[in-house]
Amino acid sequence: MPGSLQPLDVGLQIPYHFRCPVSLELMTDPVIVGTGQTYDRLSIESWIATGNITCPVTRLPLTDFTLIPNHTLRRLIQDWCVANRSHGVERIPTPKQPADPIVVQSLLKQASSMSNSRQARLSAIRRLRGIARESEKNRLLISTNKGFEILLDVLFSETSRNSSDLVHELLSILSVLPLSETECVSVSSVPDRISYLIFLLSHSLIDVRVNTAALLENVIAGTSSSELRAEISSHDEIFDGVIGILDYPISYPRALKVGIKALFALCIVKQHRHKAVEAGAVEALIDRLPDFEKCDAERALATVELLCRIPAGCSAFASHALTVPLLVKVILKISDRATEYAAGALLSLCSTGERLQVEAVAAGVWTQLLLLVQSDCTERAKRKAQMLLKLLRNSCPENSVMNSDYVACSDVVPC
Repeated sequence: MPGSLQPLDVGLQIPYHFRCPVSLELMTDPVIVGTGQTYDRLSIESWIATGNITCPVTRLPLTDFTLIPNHTLRRLIQDWCVANRSHGVERIPTPKQPADPIVVQSLLKQASSMSNSRQARLSAIRRLRGIARESEKNRLLISTNKGFEILLDVLFSETSRNSSDLVHELLSILSVLPLSETECVSVSSVPDRISYLIFLLSHSLIDVRVNTAALLENVIAGTSSSELRAEISSHDEIFDGVIGILDYPISYPRALKVGIKALFALCIVKQHRHKAVEAGAVEALIDRLPDFEKCDAERALATVELLCRIPAGCSAFASHALTVPLLVKVILKISDRATEYAAGALLSLCSTGERLQVEAVAAGVWTQLLLLVQSDCTERAKRKAQMLLKLLRNSCPENSVMNSDYVACSDVVPC
């Protein structure tokens, strides 16, 4: 259920006919299929996209895949949302109609035509940006009309490089379009294109820097060639630019989200992780860890664990006074994945010597790990916790609390 509707779980029931038969969630864009049944648009489109050709409820064949908006039901749902606002229900928005393919094709042609004035091309690009912002379906429509290829050529043209406005608008579209591997490789395999994007990471406008980082992250994630990914992450400047975005004030939360996604993508390449450490990734990650939302915190902790697997990273994290207390604190606090990554990072750090083991114990790691191995967390997280418990117990004096009957650790950690 959408986050805004979570309060319904504690009492308020969604009327049966307002729920999508597929997702069982409140419909936000109800549409009618050929059999007369109503579904939420996203759910039925996903059902059809996976190869199903029958109506989920009636099991009758769908001979026509036209989806007709159920305006009456949508208005009734909106009225119900407004009536139950006191229960934490937000009114569902009125869906916008998908963009016209002919209009999209025309705008792409105008944007890429060198015979048009700069202002005319800029106007077309801004209209495309508005269309892309409206829905995922519109973004897919732009992509299927070779929008990424067309707009990418415009971005790397000499005309655009001399126009900050064009660069700004183009990146705002390119950074949100779904990419095929072929499209990713069309960037990652051309050194001049990568060099220009890295140059844009130092642009004076934060929006340009963030959108450039988002595009680079999409390209890296969508490129299967380890050689090409390694080539991209071999540039010192790309780490400087991404960490600069990660350090941007919290008043612009998208910078934090894009920055950690890009840094994680770069750190997957092991041979260049030391460049992240040299660029200040350790300080940025620890200092910003409390500011991340759930998914971003998971990615940040995964990056911490990756950097702890190299000597330079481990040493840098060990030197930061807040590393161990923060990692201990997040165990069992954010999610199973976050707990797993934090336990893995602590295992790497505590394996380096007694000082960090003492710090971890002082921060309360012993209790946290005992709770972890008895929880419903992932098996990998439990294994890491057991290894860390064994390491801590073996390194402690016989008369310490960790070897006393008080914690009964032998029932949890194999000898």
